[in-house]
Amino acid sequence: MENFEPVIVAFCCHYCAYTAADMAGSMRLSYPANVKIVRVPCSGKVDSIHMMKALEKGADGVLVAGCLEGDCHFKSGNTKAAKRVTFVKKLLEEVGIESQRLAMVTMSAGMGTRFAQIAGEFTQAIRKLGPNPVCAGRGTCATAKVA
Repeated sequence: MENFEPVIVAFCCHYCAYTAADMAGSMRLSYPANVKIVRVPCSGKVDSIHMMKALEKGADGVLVAGCLEGDCHFKSGNTKAAKRVTFVKKLLEEVGIESQRLAMVTMSAGMGTRFAQIAGEFTQAIRKLGPNPVCAGRGTCATAKVA
């Protein structure tokens, strides 16, 4: 497990989080290359099944990133996403999977530094948790195609 590099799927809203990730790249800020970004129109479009499927297909952690609270381009998409994340975290705990494998964060388009910092911190937290227990014994996590 000392060579374990987690696969992180980050569902990023188009207007803020994805732009922040792009800004992090433009600013040449480093964040882990194992963070696979999936651009979505709004974090509110990330359904519970998307989070669960990412874990089922081999992601070690899932990050849902949306606009700052009260600043969603689709009015309340980010608050809907936060409620879904809370719901899925409870589901994960019920089935014996660490709820820390899922997180919701908010940021504005100009927060490239924040995106890089969160990506790094979340990757570190997942690295400490170890590989996704869903794939244990299947041998599919290391080569999973999740994004």
